[in-house]
Amino acid sequence: MSALPVRPMIPPVNRSTSGKNILASLPRRVATAIRASPQTPYSGSCALTTSVIACTMSEALGEINQAVESGADIVELRIDFLRSFNAARDIRVLLDACPVPCIVTYRPAWEGGQYEGEEEPRLAALWTAVECGAAYIDCELLAAGEFFAAAPEGTRERSATQIILSSHNYENVPSEEELAKIHAQCVAAGADIVKIAAMVNDVTHVARLESLLAGAKCFSGQDTIVLGMGEAGQVSRLLAAKFGSFLTFGALRSGAESAPGQPTLAQLRDIYRLPKQSTKTKVMGVIGNPISQSKSPVLHNISLEAAGLDACYVPLLVNDIGEFLSTPLFTSDSFMGFSVTIPHKELAVMWCEELDPVAKKIGAVNTLVRLPGGNFKGYNTDYSAAITTIERAYAAHLSGNTCDTETVLRGKTIIVVGAGGAARGLAFGAAFKGAGRIIIANRSFERAQALALACGGEAVTLDDIRSGAVKGDVLANTTSLGMYPDSVDITPVPKEALQAAGFKVVFDAVYNPLETRLLREAKECGCTQASGLDMFVGQAAQQFELFTGKKAAEALMRKAVLEDMGLEYAVKL
Repeated sequence: MSALPVRPMIPPVNRSTSGKNILASLPRRVATAIRASPQTPYSGSCALTTSVIACTMSEALGEINQAVESGADIVELRIDFLRSFNAARDIRVLLDACPVPCIVTYRPAWEGGQYEGEEEPRLAALWTAVECGAAYIDCELLAAGEFFAAAPEGTRERSATQIILSSHNYENVPSEEELAKIHAQCVAAGADIVKIAAMVNDVTHVARLESLLAGAKCFSGQDTIVLGMGEAGQVSRLLAAKFGSFLTFGALRSGAESAPGQPTLAQLRDIYRLPKQSTKTKVMGVIGNPISQSKSPVLHNISLEAAGLDACYVPLLVNDIGEFLSTPLFTSDSFMGFSVTIPHKELAVMWCEELDPVAKKIGAVNTLVRLPGGNFKGYNTDYSAAITTIERAYAAHLSGNTCDTETVLRGKTIIVVGAGGAARGLAFGAAFKGAGRIIIANRSFERAQALALACGGEAVTLDDIRSGAVKGDVLANTTSLGMYPDSVDITPVPKEALQAAGFKVVFDAVYNPLETRLLREAKECGCTQASGLDMFVGQAAQQFELFTGKKAAEALMRKAVLEDMGLEYAVKL
């Protein structure tokens, strides 16, 4: 129990009056109505739940309406957020305003909530919610003894309200043994539903939470809610239905999250299709660090839906790819494969039982397809997508009505900024296409030299490129400089160097924003832009076919990404 929050010492509660005075203040006609029309508990699989965290009653009523209209199956009323609150009056009003089942939560500060008062009125308010017919109330495991002792006589016996006993760990995920112990304590204390939330510092720790759910389902049949907090734990929320959680939370909107790592209700419903998930749902995902900016889930999930596949694609914040690929959960039959992005593309090669010949030559993979038995075959779809994007842009620069895009790069000078996995793919792709010179520039000159040696190119310093001293036909940025949200005002090569070098085409692998500073300034210098979005969609389409054996819906993928970025797009049929 050392991982649990430490509850502060609280003055003893006067059991003779706890809860009863508040309940007695309810008008008789209200009390009669309460017993006649309790809320109906949720009866489906993993409920889409959102929390009302408004500060005033009027705002709370508005958020309840928004939640219902947005498709919430359950609404959590976080009454600890209300600045002014009268249990006898306000709980009834909130419940009457909500046509779906409600969880009434009055979370104290010592368990991560907003309430900082005495326990007696807090616990009494929860029992008022029971008397008012709330479908659920949420009480902390550490307060369970006092909570049940404060029950007005006969209230629980005549009520259909289900009691959720919850435990929150804001530091880490306890061991499987500790999680099982906490779960057993909740059941022993009288929980109808057990809720365990824990801060996930490494995505591999999600396996402990999934194991707890599997055990609860198989051995006790106890309804259980498991939530991984933080970005690394988000996958537990996105796959809550597959893993078997009783519910998962989605915020009404971005910025209104009630816990760290919480997606929005719309994302859970529309992108990850949580209502359609089952234990049989297959999973794919993108491995990277950072990963929050990735649009891969948007385009892959739209293509999965178009193909009619029972599958879901999720972001995975991975610190150590070796540890990740050694975790049985992520090598199980449920996981079909992974996209690989910065900084894991080169290291991923070491964890492949098989390598596609091109990926082996490049020495980097961006696609892992699961083989029978849990091992992986590695592919590289970056190189072909990047080269095709650049070829098309170069043909457009030449007004390519009669230009053969397959040979347009032959004999040309290609300058690659970066020396990671994407850079390797592009450099080798240029070599495959017969480029005359391949020049590598990187922050680490030693890495630039190593890549140049491998692909038959030459290495220069970044300062050489930034000074405009190195001339070329194509400039290709494969670094993350210029990527939303951290460096949108940064460019790897200044405008003056673009003008001096005489580039025909400038390519940027960054696709968010759609027009980076590098591309904008390249256009101002008269260069033809080659968008990272074209590469992004192209490589993802190839990945999709490797994962599923089905053709990707490229037009829909492009549309979905642009719409997610707030841009208009018309699908060309």
